[in-house]
Amino acid sequence: MPAHPNELDLRRIQRALKSRRRYRYVEPRVVKAAGGYRIESACCSRNIDKEGGVVDIALLLFDPARTLWQLFRKDHAAQAWVLESTDARLPEALDLITVDGERKFWQ
Repeated sequence: MPAHPNELDLRRIQRALKSRRRYRYVEPRVVKAAGGYRIESACCSRNIDKEGGVVDIALLLFDPARTLWQLFRKDHAAQAWVLESTDARLPEALDLITVDGERKFWQ
């Protein structure tokens, strides 16, 4: 049985998102994905979705062979996930999403 997704890490991600710096007034949703978790949120900036619909923010996948987390951001123009980082620990990946100094995730 795969280790991810699981309820404990899903809750850890939800908790971490409460400390994000961008778009703090929207309530992102963490959903289980094969091998990890997908984060989605309403598009308040209207940069991606003019209607303000729900858009993908990030995808966190656990690689059990290498025991690493892979963090992807969504390239909305290409409709593709782009690898942003590979981290040994989940908190390191979550820091990139919550700080997002270059607006790669929260556009």
